[in-house]
Formats: sequence, C-alpha cells, structure tokens
Amino acid sequence: MVTTNALSEAFQATSIQLAGHGKRNIGVLKDVVESLDSETLSDIYGNGEIIEQFQVKMAAYLGKESAVFFPSGTMAQQIALRLWADKKKQKKVAYHPLCHLEIHEADGLKELHHLDVHLLGEENRVVTIHDLESMPTDVAVVLLELPQREIGGQLPEWEELVRMSSYCRTNGIYLHLDGARLYEILPYYGKTAAEVCELFDSAYISMYKGIGGIAGAILAGSDNFIQEAKVWKQRYGGNLISLYPYIVTANAYFDERHDKMPEYYENAKKLAQLFNTCAHIQTVPETPVSNMFHVHIDASKEELERIFTTVMKTTDIGITSYVKEMSDETLGFELSLGDQLGQIPETELENVFSLLRNAMNNL
Repeated sequence: MVTTNALSEAFQATSIQLAGHGKRNIGVLKDVVESLDSETLSDIYGNGEIIEQFQVKMAAYLGKESAVFFPSGTMAQQIALRLWADKKKQKKVAYHPLCHLEIHEADGLKELHHLDVHLLGEENRVVTIHDLESMPTDVAVVLLELPQREIGGQLPEWEELVRMSSYCRTNGIYLHLDGARLYEILPYYGKTAAEVCELFDSAYISMYKGIGGIAGAILAGSDNFIQEAKVWKQRYGGNLISLYPYIVTANAYFDERHDKMPEYYENAKKLAQLFNTCAHIQTVPETPVSNMFHVHIDASKEELERIFTTVMKTTDIGITSYVKEMSDETLGFELSLGDQLGQIPETELENVFSLLRNAMNNL
C-alpha cells in the first residue's frame, strides 16, 4: 500500500467523506450506550438475555436455526470450516485465491487446523460452477465470498449461485458463505438474506462492515452446528467475560442501517459513474453490484497525491486516505458507500468531480 502522511492528513482533516458512515471514533459506542438503560444486565461468558436475544434475532434474519456471536469473523470462519471438515472426515477445503483466509490470516486455518486448501478459479474473476466441477473430489467444504472484496465486490449472477449450491448438495460437499458484506448484495439480487443463506449450510456476517458497529461477527447454521461452534469459540478464547459493547452497537446499527442498503447501492452506482467520467480512471466493476467498488487510476503516486490532496483541501470532502497497487498494475483504492454520501449536497459533489476531471485531463 502506498500511503503518505500528506494524503492521509488531508483526508482526516475533511469534514465529510465520500464513503462510509463517518469517521470511526468512540462516538460509535457512546451514541448507542447513552440511549440504553444503565441497569441492563451484561452478558457473561456468552450467556445472558442481551446476547441470546440478539443471536435469536440474527438467526431469524438469516433463515437459520441458530446463530452465535463471535468477537471476529476470522475466528468464526476458521471454526466453521474446521467443523465441516471434521464432519466429512476430509481435510481439504476450497475457496478463491484472494479469500480472506488465504491472504489476511497468516495461514491460521492451515497452522491451527492442519487443513489443506484447494484454490478455486483465478484471482481476477469470481468463482464459477466450472471451478467447482473441476476441483478435487475430496473437498469437504467450499467457501464462497459474496461479494468478492479483493476484486472490487464482484458477484456471480443468481442463477450461477444456485447452480453452485445445487452442485455441492448433489455431491455431498458443504457450502459456507463468507457474507461479511451480505447486507450489501441483497438489492442487486433482489433477495432477502434468508433466501441467499438458504443456498448455504452455514453463513457468517460481519457486524461492523456495512452497518458500522465496533467489531464482531455472527455465525449461523443448524442447531447442532452452532452448538459445536460454541465449543470451539471457547477453545479459541472467544468467550470473553462480556461482549455487550459489541452486541449493543451491532444491534443498534443493524436496526438503523440494514434497510438502507438499496440507497447505498444506488449511490455507489452514481458515484462510480462520476469517477468513470475522469480521464485515466476506471472503476471495477464499471457498474457496481453492491455498495462497494474499486477505483483504478493510471497515474503515478506523486501525481495522485498532489491531485487528491488539492481537491480534498479545496472542497473539504474526503476522497481517499491512501492509494495502493491494484491487480492491473495501476494505483487505486476501495470505496464502500454508507450514510456519508447522501449528506453531501449535489452542487458540492459536482464541484469535487469538476476539479478531479480537470486535474486528470491535464495529466
């Protein structure tokens, strides 16, 4: 990642940003806690009304029998794949080459659980039914990430997803959903969360990505699966004495924002269209299929630092705090839309892109 103090400082100094729900600060917790009854009892080691009611609520939302709250998605997903591998008595799991477990978890799945991994498909595209049909016969479980973040939030079409689910069930292969951003794909598919999760044996969702909680994750599946997951949660040290700061914020921001996903999705398409009017800039995908996309720019680090810093200082609107190398050898960054963009007046947004277009056209 190419990040400079000047670019980051210019971004942090802005009053509002194109992406997200606002700057992550302790107000994320403070605003929620101040609205609660101070006599509300805490959860204790995974038990108590405050956590149990939330888990029941999220299980119902996902259309599964049970759910359990984890401090992190990393913990939840490693455990899920371990459980399915044990059930099949096979050591092989399959997922995309840019899966979070492969590139961001220091080989935790392999080192802690001694599982073998088959990489599905190619780095620059989504997993397809053909990738499943050509994988080894001893795969216990397939993980599908919807959307695939590292390639700009791309998705398989619904019919393709249904075919992949059917293939796994016909062949006795478990299917797990990395749904960290599940909320965000529902407007594109025109489906409920439960309808998507029905295609999977288990599902993970993030409680901060998209909705803006502090941290944490939900893992959902059958009653037996979740009871086994709770045992592994204890083994991982995930049963902290209290998790309520994560739970109360997750619950509050879920209620506040999960129905806003169509708005965020429409804003993402509008914003991507504006970026694509600028010379040397292309979004991936060109038309977003969720509220997130990647911005690829054919320019040098120094040019981008100068342009973005100038535009942000002039408009007081944050574009990005960083640029990094993208898969096609350009530089770029990721945007995930939330409450912020809708709060920027159209005239001010037009000014940002007028300045950006002029600067890019002069390169």
